[in-house]
Amino acid sequence: MQLFKEKIVPINLVFLSGGLILFFILMSCSSKGDKTEILNSDPDISIVEVLTDEALLDEVQRQTFNYFWDFAHPVSGMALERSDKDAYGVEGWEIVTSGGSGFGIMAIIVGVERNFISRAEAVERLHTITEFLLNGDRFHGAFPHWYYGSTGKVRPFFTEDNGGDIVETSFMIQGLLTARQYFDADISEESLLRDKINQLWNEVEWEWYTNGQDVLTWHWSPDYEWTINHQIRGYNETLITYVLAASSTTHPIDAIVYSNGYTSGDQFYNGQEYYNQWQLPLGPAYGGPLFFAHYSFLGLDPRGLQDTYANYWEQNVNHTLVNRAYCLENPKQFLGYGEDSWGLTASDNQEGYSAHSPTNDLGVITPTAAISSMPYTPDYSMQAMRNFYENYEGRLWGPYGFYDAFNLTENWIASNYLAIDQGPIVVMIENHRTGLLWDLFMSCPEVQTGLSKLGFTSPHLK
Repeated sequence: MQLFKEKIVPINLVFLSGGLILFFILMSCSSKGDKTEILNSDPDISIVEVLTDEALLDEVQRQTFNYFWDFAHPVSGMALERSDKDAYGVEGWEIVTSGGSGFGIMAIIVGVERNFISRAEAVERLHTITEFLLNGDRFHGAFPHWYYGSTGKVRPFFTEDNGGDIVETSFMIQGLLTARQYFDADISEESLLRDKINQLWNEVEWEWYTNGQDVLTWHWSPDYEWTINHQIRGYNETLITYVLAASSTTHPIDAIVYSNGYTSGDQFYNGQEYYNQWQLPLGPAYGGPLFFAHYSFLGLDPRGLQDTYANYWEQNVNHTLVNRAYCLENPKQFLGYGEDSWGLTASDNQEGYSAHSPTNDLGVITPTAAISSMPYTPDYSMQAMRNFYENYEGRLWGPYGFYDAFNLTENWIASNYLAIDQGPIVVMIENHRTGLLWDLFMSCPEVQTGLSKLGFTSPHLK
């Protein structure tokens, strides 16, 4: 198809990604990105082809998938943290992400199903990734937030965070277990891949990360030990971490760690009704950034998933509708918000990086927010995706799909991609279309046992 002429403007940022957004957000946003003119852009630059809904879904999945395939690190096969690699200087070409690569593994499965790549090509790539992880730094079995992609050595996220990150680990294990269920052929290449995945899964010492208490702690460092002391409490993106920790057959946590730890946070319960229509059982005011409804639920199927605290389908649908309704209300009167342009979540912005939400609204719309919500609000998400694709003179669309974010009020559009924003687009579109990743992950017998142990019910549980 005809693509617009790219206008790449490097953004030199100090930023954060992944789950640490909310805890260390004040450490980010320290530098300003160059602005790409959009209001006064070349009127000849446009996307001219009008696609059907199915063709558009195909195109968005294919183009976004290429971030994890064509753009992967050449040695490790892992996903680069972001596309504007010069944001970190020379190091940027080496920094790969554990959590984003877990999302990317799930995207590779979609690539096979959609015939973007062959099954054999996917297996070969996953052997590269798993071999890298088996030989790379691990900390009581847990992966660090970042690696150097050529060496497997930890690249500190910040000084004290040079060890294991149990949340990023859970995002990677979610992807690996999904791949184990998918690549189930009785041939040596796939059998060996399953063995490698099981070794990585079984060697994660989830209970170590309780630090002897009834709560999981995010980080441990061989040099700084528990200095960061970030206990994982309250409803956010980390539900998958507790589920996998309870599901482990080698190093599990007890159910009390979930009930006394995760559910005891200040922002676990919500119970408020918004816009006289949608009640949110859990989470902060207005539900928080939309990645709360995405990261854990790439594999966890929210359809019919329930425990004593919430129906998770209701939680995620209502969270999405509240986020969209806020954008339609647009109380701060930012440019560009509307029925076909909505979605607040963590992403880059014109100043750096932030966890955008109705309570932290900086005028930034992030395409992954609406698009990754496709299972929850299919019509509204399709409306937004079509707008992002067909309008803005094509400047939201690039070699790996939609650029990360834009702010019309500031006349700014990103020229880069982030792995953690790319992965959910591919995966959640597929879950909307076929439920593939949900069905695969929920077929794991360990996950079924873990969910039952924590008091969940689901149509997937036997």
